[in-house]
Amino acid sequence: MTAETTDPTLAADVDACCRLTGEFTLRSGQVASEYFDKYLFEARPALLARVVDQMVGLVPDDTDLLGGLELGGIPIATVLSARTELPSLFVRKNAKEYGTCKLAEGPDVAGRRVTLVEDVITTGGAVRDATRALRELGAVVEVVVCAIDRSPEGTNPLDDVGLEVRPVLTKAVLDAAREAAR
Repeated sequence: MTAETTDPTLAADVDACCRLTGEFTLRSGQVASEYFDKYLFEARPALLARVVDQMVGLVPDDTDLLGGLELGGIPIATVLSARTELPSLFVRKNAKEYGTCKLAEGPDVAGRRVTLVEDVITTGGAVRDATRALRELGAVVEVVVCAIDRSPEGTNPLDDVGLEVRPVLTKAVLDAAREAAR
């Protein structure tokens, strides 16, 4: 499931704003010649709002909490929470070793349906780790919504943990927008 965009220039604007070329090592260790620097669109309030507007319809109706993943998923989850009025929580890569020592900051997740919110997914490593950790805390995690899914078309990198990926934009859509702009 992807967003049915009512914003015909969103892909071109996100692509123009955040696609970088060069040599980049991804979280997975893969080396890529292109990188989508999500912070470049997340730092622009109007563009972030447009991405979130398209994301609203991807959030399952039975969601109790939106779980923004550290760091890039947090601004998106915050704006999405304000739009949907669903409470959010902020999921760390590792539990704090001081204070509350929490992995997920915000409401208790036990027995609640958490929809994860991420910026860019390639192999899904951070989402996979967060899914497992939240499930250990008793959360029901079945869906992740993301701004950009750059995994190979027709594949779900999170099948192994039974997670459905719902992107606003895919790499194929961004590539098509870039090609159309030439």
